[in-house]
Amino acid sequence: MNARVAHLHVESAGNGPPLVLLHGFAMHGGLFAPLLPALTPRYRVHVVDLPGHGWSAPIDGADVATLADALDDVLAAIGTPLTVLGWSLGGQIALQWARARPQRIRRLVLVATTPSFVARSDWTCAMAPETLAQFGDELRVAYRLTLLRFLTLQVQGSDDGRRTLGQLRERLFERGEPTPQALAAALELLATTDLRRSLHEVEVPALVVAGTRDTLVPLAATQALAAALPRATHAAITGAAHAPFLSHPAPFLDALRAFADG
Repeated sequence: MNARVAHLHVESAGNGPPLVLLHGFAMHGGLFAPLLPALTPRYRVHVVDLPGHGWSAPIDGADVATLADALDDVLAAIGTPLTVLGWSLGGQIALQWARARPQRIRRLVLVATTPSFVARSDWTCAMAPETLAQFGDELRVAYRLTLLRFLTLQVQGSDDGRRTLGQLRERLFERGEPTPQALAAALELLATTDLRRSLHEVEVPALVVAGTRDTLVPLAATQALAAALPRATHAAITGAAHAPFLSHPAPFLDALRAFADG
């Protein structure tokens, strides 16, 4: 089933308890395709294109709370409490969703997720704001080339990084190219979102999955996230970078299934 409810594109397949997949910045739900053969026999999987990404329309002035509300509206027909898997930016939206609608969320799987993507005076395990601002400038000048370079950062240091980079490049534009406005809005979301002070309110069980070689979201950031959540477990995948579900699918799926079925 494909749906375009509230301008969000959702693809649903499989049988079993519901599992929602949320992708990261400048990506789309098609990046999760390699996981689906392993997931759809066990779960009813709902793959979302976030606003302004893939085949979804943008939402003006959106923050993580707005996006979480939009997702809740789109998937309101799914009655059973959801397991939500969010990757990077998708993980931040998943956290806000669980905070705002705890009765709707059964479990969270947070992949390469940080409560604050940029460094702050009391948060040093993150990217410097100046670096993110420079990235935004480069996007405005040559966004296609900049996005392709961004993919390289996502696999930097990873075991089997060349193969993973090939997967990312192959799928990056398969649902069209994001508009400059959508990219700017998503980048602003990364620059302004800081969820640290609300993490204690997210009381659903959570699994925080990290790559030990992630240069975009350092291991210290995911460890701090897991420590701040009331009911979280941290799983580090040795040799993985920012996309462990692509570079290391076997240990990633083992951790996901053990947690989601628990």
